[in-house]
Amino acid sequence: MKIMIVDDEVIIRTGLAKVIKWDEIGMELLEPASSAEEALERIPLERPNVLLTDIRMTGKTGLQLAEEAIQMIPDLEVIVLSGYDDFAYTQQAIRQGVSDYLLKTSRPEEIVKTVLKARQRIEEKWAAHSQDHYKNKEARNRTFERWIMSGEAGPIDRHLLTTYLPGLFGDRDTLGSELQVFIVTAEGWEDSPSSASLLLFAVENMLQDLLNCETLLEKKRVIAAIRLGGGSDNGMQHLRFIFQKIERLLKCKMYAAFGTAVQQPEHMHESYTTASDAFSYKTLINESIWLYEDIVKRKGGKTVCTHDEELELSSILLEDDSVALKGWVQRFIQVQLEDPQVTLQSLEALIHSVAISAHRWLERVIAATGRESTLDESPKHFQLKLSVTPKDTLFQYLNAVMKLYHNRLGEGQATHAQKAMAYIEEHLGSDVGLQQVARHVHLHPNHLSEVFKKETGITFGDYVTKQKIQRAMEILTISPAKITEVAAGVGYEDVKYFSQIFKRYTGKTPSEFREASLRND
Repeated sequence: MKIMIVDDEVIIRTGLAKVIKWDEIGMELLEPASSAEEALERIPLERPNVLLTDIRMTGKTGLQLAEEAIQMIPDLEVIVLSGYDDFAYTQQAIRQGVSDYLLKTSRPEEIVKTVLKARQRIEEKWAAHSQDHYKNKEARNRTFERWIMSGEAGPIDRHLLTTYLPGLFGDRDTLGSELQVFIVTAEGWEDSPSSASLLLFAVENMLQDLLNCETLLEKKRVIAAIRLGGGSDNGMQHLRFIFQKIERLLKCKMYAAFGTAVQQPEHMHESYTTASDAFSYKTLINESIWLYEDIVKRKGGKTVCTHDEELELSSILLEDDSVALKGWVQRFIQVQLEDPQVTLQSLEALIHSVAISAHRWLERVIAATGRESTLDESPKHFQLKLSVTPKDTLFQYLNAVMKLYHNRLGEGQATHAQKAMAYIEEHLGSDVGLQQVARHVHLHPNHLSEVFKKETGITFGDYVTKQKIQRAMEILTISPAKITEVAAGVGYEDVKYFSQIFKRYTGKTPSEFREASLRND
């Protein structure tokens, strides 16, 4: 595809010709023209596909050039450069068929993006104008999908593979070498869907130009298949060099996951499957290139949230502090990502464990405040997505739980008493004295004592003791822990005093209560 630059200023046209490496984005640069008149003489013979022209030149203007050039080549894409952000010129340019309008102060990467958009439009026109070309492209893509992605390696005409996938099967000298599939994505342009699609389009074109490979653009990734060795120099070091070259030119960041190398064409689906598995680790790996062989060795990391982590999380959720919550999530997930054994499955299980902990916390604090629970069942198993990082996935869920709790408890006049009850529920094994709880709800201890008695009908101290004994009863029923451990778990250091309080409330000593519960079972 050919491009011609037209500008009457030698510095501008020379700079545009040299600053951008046109061949690396699949464009053949014709000799720049110094005037509209020169361009109009050469266009019928050289037939450029894209015209990049200044708008104000000695003689005919860029807009006049565009109008006459489009009459010669109706499918010509014209990009106008101007030193002025002039709305009137822009309107006139649109009326005369100009494709894009750029300021001369535009950065090289902005010019590259605009030219790539023009190239994409041209290719779409070609496909629309040529039914045979369209049919061949569709047939080629179906062959790629069937042979590589779907694994339908049944009877197929090898001539079709040579015709539609020449990068893999066209060179007889390389037919004995290994085949490998890798999956690529890229980031760094604007976050709009159109910019992301254009970036992947540019990456795919450059891979085709710089590597002897076959590609297929699918959703938010490019699937590529190559032959290794055999004189093609498609080794990993060479591939890294090519990726870095594309990144420099397109001002983007590329990520590539490689599947296993295979000997037989019939096994290319295996290479694709392993590449796809490796690609799913994108949010877990701090690398730009990684191999399936590195992923498959992992044995799995931590899968269950610890009791201490659950307590720390509960305190943050009670405080309704989104900043603290985000910090906790980032630290928690970062530790897991630094574990060389972590897998998608183990991280998903761990995030699910944290979600269940938050769900249990929400049920406890709602029950502790005397409200009826209308919660859904336990959260479904989390499935990590490439579009959302594990940190964002977990933070979004926990933040929703936290806001649900505080929105419910933020209604009515009983807010302070309810918050105190929720705090007591979560900290029965530590300090839940009047002073500590009053600090948490931001009230003077005497005032909290009054509010609490008025709301609950029971004194603060009696409520705390009742909750501790109820928790001890639960532990004695389900756990073989020693009586001293049960006492410590609900905040009593003196086991004898604990036993006295327990018997006063239940009519039995802790040991007698445990024996009775076992007999009932």
